[in-house]
Amino acid sequence: MASRDKKGRIMTKTEKTIKLMSMKNEDVEFSGALADHEDVEALRRSEAADERQLRKMEEDTWNITE
Repeated sequence: MASRDKKGRIMTKTEKTIKLMSMKNEDVEFSGALADHEDVEALRRSEAADERQLRKMEEDTWNITE
């Protein structure tokens, strides 16, 4: 096992950013025809959370390169 794979190791900002970017590509099926109010609300909240995370990742990227 490589040292970077050890549990409990603190990742660098770059490693965290790469991991978060790879986690963004999720394959989730959603049927608007079968969705109820709670499903729509969950989707809205998920999209808002994704937007906040992307904004944070962009800020971190700019801070690393400066």
